[in-house]
Amino acid sequence: MTRCTIVIATYNRRRVLAATLRRLRALPESPPIVVVDNGSRDGTARLVRREAPDVRLIVLPENIGAAARTIGARTASTPYVAFCDDDCWWEPGAIPLAVARLDAQPGVAVVNARVVVREDEDDEACTLMAASALPKRTAYPGRAIGQFMAGASIVRRDAFLAAGGYDRRYLIGAEESLLAIDLLERGWELIYDDDVVLHHAPSHVARHTALRRTLVMRNRLWTSWLRRSPRAAARATLRLVGAALRDPAARAALASALRGLPWVVRERRPVHARVERLMETLVELPA
Repeated sequence: MTRCTIVIATYNRRRVLAATLRRLRALPESPPIVVVDNGSRDGTARLVRREAPDVRLIVLPENIGAAARTIGARTASTPYVAFCDDDCWWEPGAIPLAVARLDAQPGVAVVNARVVVREDEDDEACTLMAASALPKRTAYPGRAIGQFMAGASIVRRDAFLAAGGYDRRYLIGAEESLLAIDLLERGWELIYDDDVVLHHAPSHVARHTALRRTLVMRNRLWTSWLRRSPRAAARATLRLVGAALRDPAARAALASALRGLPWVVRERRPVHARVERLMETLVELPA
């Protein structure tokens, strides 16, 4: 019985997606695949229907960013969901290995894969996670972590959805920062497992680098305001204000963050001291 569904969110990258789907559909474990099309205008939906009729396709009327992954996870009927971006693919055997380990360790909500970039080097974020010194509470092999990569993770579906998945207001860029804290607050463990491998061939098609930088900075500040202690939130604010003096992207991020203050104040729920202490020890992952 298949126990894990692959979910891909995509936007205007049909050729990149087509190559990814060929690799994923060739996996010997034959996991079900869900593609959530974020309102693409380049024929993505037509391509999926024509070339991958066995893939479940969800077409959204607009681009909602990472929240499309949450829609895909809701659609899945398996206990686990493996996320990957449209320029990534899971190595054969990686998903069954993670599923077996998750089955054996019910306290783990997220497994972050080792991401191999262009076949020859590990992603920088994985190198940082591999050096994590956080105390581990379960017997799952690997390292306990306090952050993870949204497009390179296998999640326990019920835990992911109960924590709210990805907030639509974040769009994309450090979107996992809030979810990671909320999972930790609920008592879940997050694991980096370098035996579980995901391949990444970065594509710059339809990538808006400047906008993404702005969203990353804004989203991290929102997360600090929403969940961190007053002192940590103030530090994060001052850092972005300082960056805004010299960086137009930081100025745009600060302005956007301030526009969100009404809902942030309304929904602020600082974490308990245990999680706050853990967050103080983390080195921010590159986004």
